[in-house]
Amino acid sequence: MLHTSDLHGERDAFERLVDEALAADGQPPFSDQSIVEARAGQRDYLTAVDDDGALTGAAIARAADPAEFELVIAPFYRGAGRGRRALQSLLERYDDEVLTWAHGDHPAAARLAASTHLTRIRTLYQLRRPLDDALPDVVAFDRFDPARDADEWVALNARVFADHPEQGRITRSDLDARMAEPWFRSDDLLVARSAMGELVGYNWLKIEGDVGEIYVLGIDAQAAGMGLGRKLTAAGLAHMQSRGCRTAALYVDDENERAVRLYRSMGFTDYTTDVQYRRDVRS
Repeated sequence: MLHTSDLHGERDAFERLVDEALAADGQPPFSDQSIVEARAGQRDYLTAVDDDGALTGAAIARAADPAEFELVIAPFYRGAGRGRRALQSLLERYDDEVLTWAHGDHPAAARLAASTHLTRIRTLYQLRRPLDDALPDVVAFDRFDPARDADEWVALNARVFADHPEQGRITRSDLDARMAEPWFRSDDLLVARSAMGELVGYNWLKIEGDVGEIYVLGIDAQAAGMGLGRKLTAAGLAHMQSRGCRTAALYVDDENERAVRLYRSMGFTDYTTDVQYRRDVRS
């Protein structure tokens, strides 16, 4: 059974669980958005412990709009039915639509989803490419200035991702929370401007160690179709190289066919897959 927690006294155990899941599964169990919103008090931490007090599982959950959670069982405790019991306890917390992500399209997660009547509704690819080649004809772009650009960036991002269930919801306070993350550097956010100086595109990079991620790339509709996305992508790859990255990564929805074609044409290939499931109403 999972219980709401403020992680008091469990922070180190929680972080170890996340690291162990990352090592076992090849990717983190929780999205950046979930972590940021949980730290801001917008989502709940839930934990499960055994009779000896050991942390056996954890979740990060949002109660409404709609209800959503991500769940992980510590690798040592898998295969004994704990995942099913934890998933059932989470689903029982909510009456209506529920969303959940499975990071990595693992067969065990798919079987667990099917056993609880969750429907697969969305597929998110992680693509990667090595950064061991020269990048010709890279265009130079301006760098993000928080004092000057923050509000304009939020407005541009909302326009670009108006139909996106997560990215389009970002507010100024959400941006401020992300800028407070230890990995954030303003010079890792490349911005494109119109002739009038307005923001029309950006490539936000998240660089940790030797892997650089295109965290989010957006192009305003007025600038679409002119190759700006390709130029910003190439500039981002060159910037990663200058920061010592050996690999570039990104996430893209499988339904965004135009973006998938662009990234594949620039050398990105499949690395792993995330799947979102939905329970429409309580049966």
